Amino acid sequence: MARREDEKDLDRRKFLKCMAWVGTGAVWTLSSGVLKGSPLGQSSHGAMMSHAGGALRFVQISDSHIGFDKPANTDVTATLRAAIGKIKADPEPPAFVLHTGDLTHLSRPAEFDTLEQVLSELSVPVFYVPGEHDVLEDDGKSYLQRFGKGTLGAGWHSFDQSGVHFIGLVNVVNLKAGGLGMLGDEQLEWLEKDVKRLKSSTPIVVFAHIPLWSVYPDWGWGTDDSERALSYLKRFGSVSVLNGHIHQVMQKVEGHVTFHTAMSTAFAQPAPGTAASPGPMQVADDRLRKVLGLSRMTFQSVNHPIAITDVPLEADMQTADAHDVGVDNFSFAPTTVSVPVGTTITWTNHDDVPHQVVSTEQKFKSPVLDTDGHFSYRFDAPGAYKYFCSLHPRMTGQIVVR
Repeated sequence: MARREDEKDLDRRKFLKCMAWVGTGAVWTLSSGVLKGSPLGQSSHGAMMSHAGGALRFVQISDSHIGFDKPANTDVTATLRAAIGKIKADPEPPAFVLHTGDLTHLSRPAEFDTLEQVLSELSVPVFYVPGEHDVLEDDGKSYLQRFGKGTLGAGWHSFDQSGVHFIGLVNVVNLKAGGLGMLGDEQLEWLEKDVKRLKSSTPIVVFAHIPLWSVYPDWGWGTDDSERALSYLKRFGSVSVLNGHIHQVMQKVEGHVTFHTAMSTAFAQPAPGTAASPGPMQVADDRLRKVLGLSRMTFQSVNHPIAITDVPLEADMQTADAHDVGVDNFSFAPTTVSVPVGTTITWTNHDDVPHQVVSTEQKFKSPVLDTDGHFSYRFDAPGAYKYFCSLHPRMTGQIVVR
């Protein structure tokens, strides 16, 4: 029994190392096999590429839970509108938006109506997959009638955009007692046929509600038959998997596959294993919009893990010329910073454990930074400077000097 508890604690600490606390949306830019990003609502013209240059940018939002009104957030419509406002304010509009499920809280018609009304404020297409909260009534028929037109089965579908193949999967129906998310044979057979025609060089983006990797099975945060689904994608050189459901940002990289979970626009949930169970987590009123927000995500290359910069709905916004990087919740924020030559970057450790900032090319190296420790470095030459934490190598970041 003691060994089992030790294993659980080890898993929890591993997950916490790759966890970031803010961010609900994801903006992607893909051009010539290179995907770059920075916080939504900010512009880095030196680092970002425009649509005219052949780039593809899109947004992910998740877990709106329209209809929820408990103390964790008594006005989820307002926080969804704040997220939509950031998308609309972006000087380079995305090509489309992906919503990765739990549009509503109780699948009620009025909740679907409100969600549809808020998202109608966007001037770009929105593609959906359902969450378990969207199929509580009538076997998901109301969801399909409103948001599943042109899809198959319980709402799965695929489409192509600018050379990228997008696949929306549904893993929230026909769930088994004691099990995790489930795709099912019919959908898996469709998936196998859907990708068979594609060249292995085609970038793939999969989006579904429940994570397709085992984030924390004790809380149902995983999908039982995800291994079979991923086996059909092994031959592709670039596969990105976007999920929601757990209301927090976590990332995992396995070979050429990058997994990413987005936060909710409605409320936070506890980190894996840090509470007796998952569920809405109440925070102080002045912190609510600091744990909800948007994030812009970046493919550094087709075989590189996604770089993520998370931005809360309310925070001191990092600009393209930001001079500071925070170290918090075992992540660098922002993950990628674009600055002019001659800028001094200062890293500050906000964690209760030590970290060390080390250039992957040995250009700079900080001392071990304990809590509230600082390290500064002046960048006097243009280029991309990648770095990591030598104590926790999954923590990575990049300074782009222009």
